[in-house]
Amino acid sequence: MSETDRIPQRPSLDGLEEKWAGVWEVEGTYRFDRTAARENVFSIDTPPPTVSGALHIGHVFSYTQTDIIARYQRMRGRDVFYPMGWDDNGLPTERRVQLTFGVQCDPTLPYDAEFEPPKKPGKERVLVSRRNFIELCQRQTEMDEQSYERLWKLVGLSVDWTHLYTTIGDRARATAQRGFLNSLKRGEAYPLDGPTLWDVSFGTAVAQAELEDRERPGAYHRIKFGEFFIETTRPELLPACVALVAHPTDARYKEHFGSTVRTPLFNVEVPLLAHHLADPEKGSGLVMVCTFGDLTDVTWWRELDLPTRTVMQRNGRLGLQPPDGVDEELYAPVAGLTVNQAREKIVALLRSSGELDGEPKPITHAVKFYEKGDRPVEIVATRQWYIRNGARTPELREIMLRRGRELEWEPAHMRTRYEHWVEGLTGDWVISRQRFFGVPIPLWYRLDADANPMYDDPIVPESLPMDPSSDTPPGYEEIDRGMPGGFVGDPDVMDTWATSSLTPQIAGAWLDDPELFALVFPMAMRPQAHEIIRTWLFTTVLRAQFEHGVLPWKHAAIAGWILDPDRKKLSKSKDNAKDSPEELVAQFGSDAIRYWAGSARRGVDTALDTNVFKVGRRLAVKLLNASRFVLGFGQESPDPAKVTEPVDRALLGALSTVVAEATTAFEQFDYARALEVTEQFFWTFCDDYVELVKARAYGEAAPSEVESARAALAIALSAVQRLLAPFLPYVAEEVWSWWQEGSIHRAAWPTPPAAADTAPFLVAAAVLGAIRRAKSAAQQSMKAEVAKLEVAGPVGTLQDVRADLTAAGNVRDWSISEAEELSATVSL
Repeated sequence: MSETDRIPQRPSLDGLEEKWAGVWEVEGTYRFDRTAARENVFSIDTPPPTVSGALHIGHVFSYTQTDIIARYQRMRGRDVFYPMGWDDNGLPTERRVQLTFGVQCDPTLPYDAEFEPPKKPGKERVLVSRRNFIELCQRQTEMDEQSYERLWKLVGLSVDWTHLYTTIGDRARATAQRGFLNSLKRGEAYPLDGPTLWDVSFGTAVAQAELEDRERPGAYHRIKFGEFFIETTRPELLPACVALVAHPTDARYKEHFGSTVRTPLFNVEVPLLAHHLADPEKGSGLVMVCTFGDLTDVTWWRELDLPTRTVMQRNGRLGLQPPDGVDEELYAPVAGLTVNQAREKIVALLRSSGELDGEPKPITHAVKFYEKGDRPVEIVATRQWYIRNGARTPELREIMLRRGRELEWEPAHMRTRYEHWVEGLTGDWVISRQRFFGVPIPLWYRLDADANPMYDDPIVPESLPMDPSSDTPPGYEEIDRGMPGGFVGDPDVMDTWATSSLTPQIAGAWLDDPELFALVFPMAMRPQAHEIIRTWLFTTVLRAQFEHGVLPWKHAAIAGWILDPDRKKLSKSKDNAKDSPEELVAQFGSDAIRYWAGSARRGVDTALDTNVFKVGRRLAVKLLNASRFVLGFGQESPDPAKVTEPVDRALLGALSTVVAEATTAFEQFDYARALEVTEQFFWTFCDDYVELVKARAYGEAAPSEVESARAALAIALSAVQRLLAPFLPYVAEEVWSWWQEGSIHRAAWPTPPAAADTAPFLVAAAVLGAIRRAKSAAQQSMKAEVAKLEVAGPVGTLQDVRADLTAAGNVRDWSISEAEELSATVSL
């Protein structure tokens, strides 16, 4: 069958997704070749999307940008390792399951093998065992993951689906647990009883990296401490006060450093101390230190070696019992109150005692929240697991900064965010979470004769993955669990980032397939969003440093956000992602959506604009029609030696520049520039060159001139189809199949044709443009005759293109004169 027999009479974009996605899957078009040479592998640490509902168009935007790079690298002859994962453990999944099924986990309940959630959840949540709850989480994530996979295939992600993982799967759990145990053995992981960032809503510890500032109303309360005054937004923490602090140079307090004052209401003697973090310009310059109101309190408590008077509990209420040193009777009015209730009560008591100086002054200030929570974060005293991150280890901090400088950032300015984060770290990374659907801390503890855990000598498992809540340690039986002289499992799970920070090791099968891991690690690229540089990117670099002593990848490709019409980030949680990707694909086609993603610069926030979808669809349709026209002349294997005419050679000269520029841009991860130069050339090719040589291509010239036009058309079309293939994979595959064997996505990236003088094409296109403008101004058909064309310019070049211009412009009479500047006068 010749190529002309494969061309449909009426080519269409409709149905291309279903047609080619099926072919790619059956033929294994994107399968990674494990026999590849290590130096030829381009491996990608693909972000595993959080499985907590539906993906929105912002996800399609960033993942498509990664796919564009993957497709380019594959066409460059590199063996691309492009896996996919689902991030299905953690709080988002738990919250979704609680809402969907109307359940709440109670780990004290026994497992019910017959349990089924209510078909119509009521207001009261049904209590279920931890195992039942986890089964519901797995059921929900499996449904979500199927819909995610369908969408990724619809938009043409060229991932290798044989390398699919989940962050709660056996491989991920074993990897995360092995990483933890290795860090424990090396001293990087350690337990600590102390101040912990705590989200009251979810009832779990959170990390510094998971905090965000939200503007909230508050008030400054000026409170009298004997002869001194402090100003605070948290008067409810007065019973937790352990010191007053001022800057060492503050003349108002210098002579009082080392003295003591008594706290209002609670009459506790506390020291007045000096510390450089106190701001003499803020309020009275004197600060109340409480255990604990914020992270600065923690710093003062640690560096000044202060006592602990904890009042805030995990449930968001003040404790029922007073802290050390506080009289029970004085504390009773606030015992067990919520934060807001305690604040109101203490302000009222201060007002009555005369120790409130004036009325509170309303303010709006930044308050710390867990990024997924809806109540301010508190700091409570708990036992948690930490991993060192450089906050308290200058040597490790410097290593992490050096790794950031070694990493190639796209765009380069994103490195600044990383460095600011590392330099601003105030505490090690707390990795334990008091939740259920996550990777368990893989330890047991022996119990003494009173059934108290002996934390100093944990029992380490012999095989992974494991769950200490259901598995038993060597030498023990299940009956020994919780009994004096028996054992107990660590009750916590790991932070989701403790697993996600090992995605290169999980995807690359670090533990169970060392040959594959050696082939793909360190990886070539990590694509991700800019807001998780402080979490995912930093922690992955940290874990790779600990385990392997190297960067986990060479390039960090940072994507921007998609913004709604109000310039806010598109987000499921903000409920502003209204249009589903499936609906947009049905309306505009996958290639149009991909065009929009590919036209946005790396790392730049981009507006959701359906007008750009329309431009992309028009480009895809034009590629169909241009391919049909050019391939109508045959030329399955065009011979560059047949391109002899000046305007044809000039076109290929222009194409040579475009291929070189697009290739350079792609090598710099600037896919948007590659698309820009390719698109500009393609429209010029269609609007100018095709019109210039159409008559000649149809045979209205000498045979050699006809062959020259047809060969140039085919050579240019072949290159353009391949240049656009990473962006428009469906239509590119369709038009390629009309005249070539195999997938265009396995075809070689075009090489620049031989350089040639582009002047004949540029001159001809400029004159043709003048003819069109004249006909348009006169409201005449483009086929209308030009009675006289007077052109001034390079005479030799004009003579070379005269025949093509005569045919394209329907010119009857010519006048050519020499001039430095090109000009044309058109008489109709």
